[in-house]
Amino acid sequence: MANGGFWADFKKFLMQGNVIDLAVAVIIGAAFSKIVDSLVTDVITPAIIGPAMQAAGVDRLENFVVGNGIKIGVFLAAVINFVIIASVIFILIRAIEKARRRFFLQEAVEEAAPADPIVLSQERLTGAIEHLTSTLERR
Repeated sequence: MANGGFWADFKKFLMQGNVIDLAVAVIIGAAFSKIVDSLVTDVITPAIIGPAMQAAGVDRLENFVVGNGIKIGVFLAAVINFVIIASVIFILIRAIEKARRRFFLQEAVEEAAPADPIVLSQERLTGAIEHLTSTLERR
C-alpha cells in the first residue's frame, strides 16, 4: 500500500478544512433552500403571477393545462421558480461580495494608516541606544 494506505488517506481527506467547509455549506444550503422556496412560492410568485392567473381564470399555475393533458403550468412554475431563485441568490452574493470588499478596504485603510510619530521616535531612540550599547560592549 502507498504511504499510509487507503484509510489513512481517506481520513486525511475528510479532515481537510475544505471538505468540512463544503459539508457545512451543503447543510446550510439545504436549510436556506427551504427559506428561498417559501419566499418564491408564498410571496413572490403570487405577487407577480397572481394578476396574470386571475386574468386567465386559473386558480393555481400548476392547474394550467393545454390540450392533450400537457401540463404547461407545472413547467412554467418550475421555470419561474428557477429564475426567481437564481435572482435571489445573485442578489445575495452581490451583497455579500460588496460587504466583503468594504471590509477588506477597511482593513487596508487601517493597515495603511501612518504610524504615530511618538512611537516611531521612541523606536528609533531604542534602536540607537541598543546600537550604542553593543558598540561599547565590543570595546
